[in-house]
Amino acid sequence: MTTTLQSYIAGQWVGKQAAQELRSAVNGRPIALTHADKIDFAQAVHHARKVGVPALLKLDFQQRAERLKALGKFLGERKEALYAISAHTGATRNDSWIDIEGGSGTLFAYAGVGSNELPSGNVVHEGPALSLGKKGGFAGTHILVPRGGVAVHINAFNFPIWGLLEKFAPSFLAGVPCIGKPATSTSYLTEAMVRLVIESGILPEGSLQLVIGSTGDLIDRLDGQDVVTFTGSADTAAKLRVHPNIVRHSIPFNAEADSLNCAVLAPDVEPGDEEFDLFVKEVAREMTVKAGQKCTAIRRAILPRQYIDEVSQRLRARLAKTVVGDPSLADVRMGALASHDQQRDVGERVAALLQNAELVFGERDGFAPQGEGVAQGSFFAPTLLLARNPMGDDSVHDIEAFGPVSTLMAYDGIDEALALAAKGKGSLVCTLVTKSAATAAQFVPAAAMTHGRILVLDREAAVESTGHGSPLPMLKHGGPGRAGGGEELGGVRAVKHYLQRTAVQGSPSMLAAVTGEFVRGAKVTEDGTHPFRKYFEELSIGDSLLTHRRTVTEADIVNFGGMSGDYFYMHFDEIAAKQSQFGKRIAHGYFVLSAAAGLFVSPAPGPVLANYGLDTLRFVKPVGIGDTIRARLTAKRKIDRNRKDANGVGQGVVAWDVEVTNQDEEVVASYDILTLVSKRS
Repeated sequence: MTTTLQSYIAGQWVGKQAAQELRSAVNGRPIALTHADKIDFAQAVHHARKVGVPALLKLDFQQRAERLKALGKFLGERKEALYAISAHTGATRNDSWIDIEGGSGTLFAYAGVGSNELPSGNVVHEGPALSLGKKGGFAGTHILVPRGGVAVHINAFNFPIWGLLEKFAPSFLAGVPCIGKPATSTSYLTEAMVRLVIESGILPEGSLQLVIGSTGDLIDRLDGQDVVTFTGSADTAAKLRVHPNIVRHSIPFNAEADSLNCAVLAPDVEPGDEEFDLFVKEVAREMTVKAGQKCTAIRRAILPRQYIDEVSQRLRARLAKTVVGDPSLADVRMGALASHDQQRDVGERVAALLQNAELVFGERDGFAPQGEGVAQGSFFAPTLLLARNPMGDDSVHDIEAFGPVSTLMAYDGIDEALALAAKGKGSLVCTLVTKSAATAAQFVPAAAMTHGRILVLDREAAVESTGHGSPLPMLKHGGPGRAGGGEELGGVRAVKHYLQRTAVQGSPSMLAAVTGEFVRGAKVTEDGTHPFRKYFEELSIGDSLLTHRRTVTEADIVNFGGMSGDYFYMHFDEIAAKQSQFGKRIAHGYFVLSAAAGLFVSPAPGPVLANYGLDTLRFVKPVGIGDTIRARLTAKRKIDRNRKDANGVGQGVVAWDVEVTNQDEEVVASYDILTLVSKRS
């Protein structure tokens, strides 16, 4: 019996009445039905705002990061059930790995972003604070806070799992509940994944809702605190962008649209080079992985005119060896398109491209999908075209066949290669295959104007390269123009897309209270206990120590030089130092840091366990022989990462603001020092 899919709305699975039949891309057999039950989108939005938002904001960034990590682990342990369902989409095991384990891997990546880059609490201080007055009593800074609305994520059919999770992860981390709407044709896989997510009990209620089928009047029910993201065709993105309600309420809208991405073989590469083979392999791989159904796939392969025949022959040979068919068969390397509708669409677009291009390799070249029942599947032959006049033919830069299709196009000179790359009118990714650093330095800045990501591929990078078509969580995914003009992923940048940035003005003490971070000029607390003697729970922002003084001597400079091996002339050459802008010998900057540490460190064993870094270090003014320095150490920021050591004792991270001043109370050095601090319990 074919299962009727359900939407997950307001904490309930909705859908009993069968509607559209969804068929296997491999053999055409029915595998699921969408539901005909009408969704109450008013209820969905209300649930997200009144249940999801409060539940998420009871947690902070660090705690939500822990939930993402737990969810990634949970899904990873149940991946085989998803692999079995994914095969119906036409995906091979390798294709499914990108979707399934790429999805859980993205959860882990954003768990790391939260743990390492975001504070405890739900306020991000986007400093530094700036003095706005002459006396230091009035300052301003920026904060980022959760928007308090809902994120609507509309996804494409090609990555039913990763597509939802790569948007969900940063919005969840930002404290914004989401309503996910997968493309209908492969929604059965998304629904299976969301069922696992809900069954896990890891997410707070209201964090995630799922829409199977149409979005109805959902967009009409959003307001300015909400966010809409979209992945799909450029045409649909353009329509959504001007949706009256999105325009009326200035709702942030992020689009990642299909684009005619390119790979360029640089003129310095010759047929005997490793890079020549890399170019051929990359084009062939991007044609066949996911049967070319990737918004980042190579649609245009741009190469020197003299190598057209050589590249054509090598690609024909590779494509001829690609076994197409049922992904369950061991020797199959390319599966089917996601649906018969997609199969028809790709066929129509290839026919349009052939009006001005030549067929180099295609269905005529022995295309015979392997497996039982594949005649009813939605398979499409790897298809390689050749555009003889790419500068004069706009169709090869405008028509995208979203399948295993790529077009070769020749250029004469690097400037023409750049012009051809730009004719895509905005792309997600471009690959430059070169062995010349000078070529990369010339090409990349020029191509960056019209591409969201550029891979420079040579034999050195190829050892670890994830490839042309692989967006990575730490790098932005998106592109200008036709590619949608949006940005996804990019580490903490994606989280900030779901946060509201607000400028705050006031006294330094008020700014410190609002941001949860010490701001220079704010009131400090000196209670007689050295801050390093306090456990993590006992420390308060603003706890401070003003040290005793130390006068710098010539012996200090000589001893530090001997210990460090730093005999820079400004420290040891009296004549040269007098002729410098400082007019005298000065102490090593790192001596000043070391001396400051000697002034503020409490040497006995205690809660402060280790120093693991410095941030924002600046040497503001030179320190000469005879100058007297002292330091002020102030607890600036606390991050509870909810971790324990090997003995089960909890730890947190404390950032300390350090200002080193001279006898005239002038700042000579300033920085943040990061320490691990033990909890009492």
